Amino acid sequence: MVPWLDAILVLLILTSFWLLGSSRLQSCIRAVALQGALLGLVPLFAKWPQLTVRLAALALLSMVIKAVVLPYMLRRAAREANVRNEVQPLVGFTTSLLLGIGLWGVAMYMANRLPLQEPPVSALLVPVAAFTLMCGLLLLVSRNTAVMQVIGYLALENAVYLFGWAFAIEEPFLLEVGVPLDIFVAVFVMGITIHQISREFDTIDTDELASLKD
Repeated sequence: MVPWLDAILVLLILTSFWLLGSSRLQSCIRAVALQGALLGLVPLFAKWPQLTVRLAALALLSMVIKAVVLPYMLRRAAREANVRNEVQPLVGFTTSLLLGIGLWGVAMYMANRLPLQEPPVSALLVPVAAFTLMCGLLLLVSRNTAVMQVIGYLALENAVYLFGWAFAIEEPFLLEVGVPLDIFVAVFVMGITIHQISREFDTIDTDELASLKD
C-alpha cells in the first residue's frame, strides 16, 4: 500500500501550498480539514494489511477531531468574529508560495541528513512532515488575523502527528491521542478568545492589537 500512502503524502504537500496561497479563511479552513482527513488515512495505509482495531480506532478518532470538530470550531470562531479574509499579511501570498517551494527543498535536505535507525514506511513521510511543520510556522509568523494563526498552529500540530508516524509507528497510541486532544482544547480556548477580542476591540488584526495602550 506504499503507492497509496505516497499519494496521500503528495496531497498533504498540496494542502500546505493551498494554505500558503489562499487569502480566504473559509478556503483555508477547508484545506486544513482536508489535511486532517488525509492524516487520518496515513496509519491505515502505513500498517496495511496488519490493521488492528486499536489502529483503526485511532485513525477514526484523529479524522473526526482534525477533519470535522476543529474545522467546525474554526468556522464558528471566524463567523462570530466577523472575519472572512486575510487582507494584509506580513508576507504576500505569491511570496508565501515561493517560500513554500524553498521550504520543500529544505525539508528534503533535512530528511536526507537525519540519521534514522530504521527507514520509514515511505521515503516521503519525513520530508512531508518537516515541510508541513515549516509551513505551519510560516503561517504563524506571516499572517495578521488570529483565526489564520490558529490555522497555522493546526498545520504545525498536524506535522507533529505525521512525525509521530515517522518515528514512533510501533507505539503511537498515547502520543497520537494526546496531540489531537491538546489541539481540541487549544482551539476551543483560542476560539473563545478571538470572539471576545473582536467584541471588545472590533478587530482581530494583531498589528492593531499590538498598538493598544493602557
